[in-house]
Amino acid sequence: MARWQEMLRGRGAVTVDPRTRLWLIIDLDDYYCFYLELVTSGGAGAQFILSWAESLYESDTGHDKGNRNAVEGKVFRGPQDRFILDGGEKRRYDTLWWRSGRYVEIVVETKDEAVTIEQLAWRETRYPFEMEGRIETDDARLDAVVPIMYRTLQMCAHETFMDCPYYEQLMYAGDTRLQALVAYMTSFDDRLPTLANAMFDWSRAPDGLTKSRYPSAVPQVIPPFSLWWVGMVYDHYLWRDRHDRVQSWLPGVDAVLAGFARYLKDDLVDGIPGWNFCDWVPAWRGGWPPDGEGASALINLIYVYALDRAAEMEQYFGQRDLAAHWRGLAGRVRRAVAATYWDEGRGMLADDVAHEHYSEHVQALAILTDTLDGPRRQRMIHGLLNDPDIQRTTIYFSHYLFEALQVIGETGRIYERLSLWLDLPDQGFRTTLESPEPSRSDCHAWGAHPIYHLYATFLGLRPAEPGFRSVRIAPRPGPLTRLRGALPHPSGQMIEFDLRIEGDALRGAVTLPTTLEGSLVWHDTTVPLRPGENTIVF
Repeated sequence: MARWQEMLRGRGAVTVDPRTRLWLIIDLDDYYCFYLELVTSGGAGAQFILSWAESLYESDTGHDKGNRNAVEGKVFRGPQDRFILDGGEKRRYDTLWWRSGRYVEIVVETKDEAVTIEQLAWRETRYPFEMEGRIETDDARLDAVVPIMYRTLQMCAHETFMDCPYYEQLMYAGDTRLQALVAYMTSFDDRLPTLANAMFDWSRAPDGLTKSRYPSAVPQVIPPFSLWWVGMVYDHYLWRDRHDRVQSWLPGVDAVLAGFARYLKDDLVDGIPGWNFCDWVPAWRGGWPPDGEGASALINLIYVYALDRAAEMEQYFGQRDLAAHWRGLAGRVRRAVAATYWDEGRGMLADDVAHEHYSEHVQALAILTDTLDGPRRQRMIHGLLNDPDIQRTTIYFSHYLFEALQVIGETGRIYERLSLWLDLPDQGFRTTLESPEPSRSDCHAWGAHPIYHLYATFLGLRPAEPGFRSVRIAPRPGPLTRLRGALPHPSGQMIEFDLRIEGDALRGAVTLPTTLEGSLVWHDTTVPLRPGENTIVF
C-alpha cells in the first residue's frame, strides 16, 4: 500500500504481477471534479477499471449512506471507466468528460504480462471561484462549515453553474439563484451569475416561461423556477452595478410574468402546466406543494414576490406604466391569497383551497410579500414559530424561511435551524447535501446559502439602494458575539468589518470603499458610515 501512496503523490511507479486481480479504494479526503491522468507500460490485455462515488452505501439499493467517512462493511456503487491495455510503453489514458466524487475504486486484472502503472493522478476542473471575501464568528462549529459550503459552490461551478456535479450536471434556476447570491458575497467575479441570467433569458419559450434548466438537451419547465429567475435578475440589480445588463433582461422578466397571468382565475394562478416543484418536503409528492396542479397558495405567493420585484425594477428604470401594472396585479393576487387561504381557526394561511395542509413555506412567503397585516400577521408569525404540525422547509427552501425570519427579527431561530449544517463535519461530509437524509446527492450548492445569511442576515449587510451604491448594516447576530471579515464590493474594493457584541453593546470597526457611504443600525439607533474606517461604539 505504501507504494501506491507514493505513486499517487507523484513519486515512483507500481507494478502489478501477471495473472493478478488487485482491488483498492482511495479516499481523496475531499470532494473533487477531475479528469483522470493514467499512464501504463506493459500488461497486454489487462483491464484497468476505475469507479467513482461521492460516498459508500449501506446496501445495494436505496440512498442510505450513513457516515460519509465510513468504508468498512459498505457497498461501493458508482459509474466506471474500463480501459483494456494494449501492452505498449508509456500509454496515456484519459476520459472524454470529467468525473466527480470523493472515493475512487480501482480494479486491475492482468493477463500473462505484468503491468506497470507509471502515473495515476487527478487533474481538478472547475470554475476558478476562490473565496476572496471572508467571514469569521466566535462559533468554531459555524466557522468550520463555511469551507464545506464554499467547496460545494466550487464543485457546482463549471462552464455554467450546475445543481450537482455527480448526477444531472444541469443549471437549474432555483438552485442558481442561491449559488449566485453566495458568489456575490464571496467573489468580485460576477461573470458566471451574469451568464446564468442571460442563459435563462435565452431559454424562454413562446409562452414567456424560462426552461427550468439551461442549456439542456431535454426541455423541462418548472414554473416556480421561472419566477425565481426574476428574483435572480433582481439580485443582480441590487448587488451589482451593471444596470445595462439588468435592462437587457427586463423584457424577459415581463414575459415570464405575463405568461403566468394567462392562468389567472379569480385573481389566482390556477393550473399552470409543468413540474411545479417547490421543495423536497418528504410529504410532498415529487416536490409539488398541495394544490400544485391547481391553485396553490405557495405558487401564487411566489408570483407576488416576483411581481413586487419586477415593479420595483421597472419603476427604477423609468417604465412607470409597467411598474404600475405589475404592482396592481401583485395587489390583486395578494388580496386573493389572503381571502382564499386564511384559516381563522388555525391562525395561518393554508397551502390549499380546502385548508387541509399548512407549511412554513407559505407563511414565509406571506411575510416576504406583506400579504397579511395587523392581528392576522401576528397570528401567522406565531403559528410559523410555534405550530409543531406544519411542513418544514428543507435545505433549499430554508433560504426563504431565513429571509422571512430576518424580516421579523428572529435570527436566533435561524441559528437553531443551522444545526443540519453544523453537524455535517461529524457526519463526514465534505460538501452540502441535496435534501434530508437519506440524500441522493452529497454535493448540491443550494445548500451553501447560509454563507449568504452570515453576511446579509446575521451581520445584516445589504445594499441600501440598487447597484450597491450605498450600504446598510443592521446586525442581528442572534447568539453570535463576534463577526469579522470582508465582503467584495462591485467597486473592486472590500467592505471590511470587525464587530463584537456584548449584551446590548456593539463595538468595533467598519471600513468602506473610498466611493461608498451608508449607515449602521443597532436597535433603534442609526449612525452614518463614511468611506474609510468607521469606529463603532454603541
